[in-house]
Amino acid sequence: MSLSTNDLKNGMTLALEGTLFQVVEFQHVKPGKGGAFVRTKLRNVRLGTTVEKTFRADEKVEQAVIDKREMQYLYAEGDEMVFMDTQTYDQMQVPPKSLGDAAGYLLEGNTAVLQMYGDEIVGVDLPASVEMEVTYTEPGLQGDRSSAGRKPATIQTGLTIQVPLFVNTGDRIKVDTRTGEYITRV
Repeated sequence: MSLSTNDLKNGMTLALEGTLFQVVEFQHVKPGKGGAFVRTKLRNVRLGTTVEKTFRADEKVEQAVIDKREMQYLYAEGDEMVFMDTQTYDQMQVPPKSLGDAAGYLLEGNTAVLQMYGDEIVGVDLPASVEMEVTYTEPGLQGDRSSAGRKPATIQTGLTIQVPLFVNTGDRIKVDTRTGEYITRV
């Protein structure tokens, strides 16, 4: 779908030079001399890098249509994760690398919103935090309730995060999915 650079909004996804870019910020500039232009900061959806690009005002760019689908993670099969569309019940096998960091926070039965561009996953929306069980960590020191000390802990998805010294194996904790940080014990 073609649109004018005058109609850009933050969060829009554009198909430029064979790659997908998300508009992080934009600014319309009308200098005293010469034509107006639009200065943008774009994030490469696949690589995560940010570039700055300038367009002529009213230049046509291609908007990428991103389909957001709510999917439920069913189980792991070999090296892939099997998801089911909650609307159509269609199943889809997804390699964990296409989910990025989100794969470390998904348990069987959890739902996530997968952002799709055609058949390609270009993003994953997770809840802000998830509850996980600590499967392994060094024993905590009795009476140590300070939050100053940290130690590594493995959660049930296999991801290792830093937790306070008083967290033990078997504890349920809340983890921030955006930063990977410990929030609290549950």
